[in-house]
Amino acid sequence: MAQLAEPPAASLQTEPAKRERTLTLADHLEELRRRLALCLIVLVAAVGVSFTQAERIIGWLRRPAEGLLPRFAFFTPTEPLLAYFKVSIMAGVILTMPVVLSQIWGFVRSGLTWRERYYGFAFIAWGSLLFVTGVAFAYYWLLPVSLKVLLGVGRGVLEPVVSINTYLAFVTGLAFWCGIVFEIPIVLFLLAKVGVVTPEWLRQSRSYAILVIFIIAAVVTPTTDPVNMILMAIPMVALYEVSIWVTRFAIRRPPHGGRS
Repeated sequence: MAQLAEPPAASLQTEPAKRERTLTLADHLEELRRRLALCLIVLVAAVGVSFTQAERIIGWLRRPAEGLLPRFAFFTPTEPLLAYFKVSIMAGVILTMPVVLSQIWGFVRSGLTWRERYYGFAFIAWGSLLFVTGVAFAYYWLLPVSLKVLLGVGRGVLEPVVSINTYLAFVTGLAFWCGIVFEIPIVLFLLAKVGVVTPEWLRQSRSYAILVIFIIAAVVTPTTDPVNMILMAIPMVALYEVSIWVTRFAIRRPPHGGRS
């Protein structure tokens, strides 16, 4: 029965190659242009819809600062308009991301084998989930704690006056980089799958990794204070430890084609 199952797998592996030979460079460029145009149209529409809800989006983004900042200020006549455009573009990009990922996957899928398609789809699915988890972690835990600590310094002596653009840059920057940081397990899993890293090497390199993590945390945090650096470094260290455990499964599983 195992021998009877091999021809379909072989045909699945050669199917992308057969299709690839039937497509010329002009066909690929035309397909790329069509997919980019679709992404651009969806992005413009999403930004337009988001602009009508910009006030609600700003209200949602300011929730972590409730009780700490009574109101936001602006220092140039164009700053409120720029803030509305900024949150509209940010929300539009988030709404368009599923379309963009699907178009990227549709473009590269034809040139992949069935095994590469499986890993590629798993990377997109798990990568998207981990990114959203990182953004949620930043919004519901990291932002409230960091704002409380930072705005509590000099309370009673100094009055915080924060511009809307400064606050939005702080919130979106912290949320974005936290989402990127949460991709560490899936990236290391794939690197272990192709043999670039091993759990033993990650375990032996733990001290160097922690040093690099704190350097990265100091670079990606929107501010230069040690509080945000530590708050960003703690989940990165935890994710690194999780990655050591996750990569064990990438090494442990034998290839399906190893049995004859």
